[in-house]
Amino acid sequence: MSEKRALRDAYGKTLMALAEENPRIVALDADLSGSTRTGWFAKKYPDRFFNAGVAEADMIGTAAGLSSVGLIPFASTFAVFGTGRCYDQIRQSVCLNRSNVKIVCTHGGITVGEDGGSHQMLEDFGLMRGLPHMKVAVPCDAVETEASVRIAASDDGPWYIRLTREKFPVLYGEGECPFAPGRAHTLREGRDLGIVACGLMVHAALEAARLLAAEGIEAEVLNSASIKPLDADAVEALARKTGKILTAEEHFVSGGLGGAVAETLSERFPVPVLRVGVRDRFGQSGTSADLVKHYGLDAESVAAEARSFLGR
Repeated sequence: MSEKRALRDAYGKTLMALAEENPRIVALDADLSGSTRTGWFAKKYPDRFFNAGVAEADMIGTAAGLSSVGLIPFASTFAVFGTGRCYDQIRQSVCLNRSNVKIVCTHGGITVGEDGGSHQMLEDFGLMRGLPHMKVAVPCDAVETEASVRIAASDDGPWYIRLTREKFPVLYGEGECPFAPGRAHTLREGRDLGIVACGLMVHAALEAARLLAAEGIEAEVLNSASIKPLDADAVEALARKTGKILTAEEHFVSGGLGGAVAETLSERFPVPVLRVGVRDRFGQSGTSADLVKHYGLDAESVAAEARSFLGR
């Protein structure tokens, strides 16, 4: 797990591979193709790339139009723009019509770092999972990014995939990722506590579980890259096995993975749930590492939350 790869790099490479396999694949960007890595696609397939400029709402409307004539558009920009600035267009033009549009946004979460609170999107899971027909995926590494992008391309309907700027540790071997909509994957077995995580926090959860294991606490770690649909059966089974669930996400604690897990368990098998994430405050400028620690998203902080939770 020492190797680190950028999820956005995996996206750019996968998008080019998909375009070679399927002439219906097209790409759109809002003047950030160098950062989102759709620029690689633009150089290889200039006739299938559309730069909307700093007009994200137009980009989404154009993507919906392209899908209506049988193309498979991938629309990309930063998460704060791709979900917040054009929410109405996503709702009206994409989800209401079940348009076959794939929205893949980079630079999500607190790890945007020095760009500060204006660019650190921490509510995108909640915005997107609240929309009917939208599938939401938050991959934990480059391998899972490739798998989720490929599955999104083959699935008929709207998708939102949230990526990051920073490089993440690689947790899966090539071709080993079991990602599928509505499917979670157990990365570590345990009996004392269940940890459900996505994205960056999957690695933090695994590291926290190792710290806890040194103290005799065995935590099970479930990678829930599929935020919507959620793997309700896996979450319920984990709750029945451990009796307590901790969720971890690079997102506000409201509306995201923690909310989805708590909602599911309240109906199926109520147990105590602790949501680890950012609590009702915006981000700020700083290095990614400092911000992750400051907002309690590092492994040591997750382990500390787990100890306190188990002691209640």
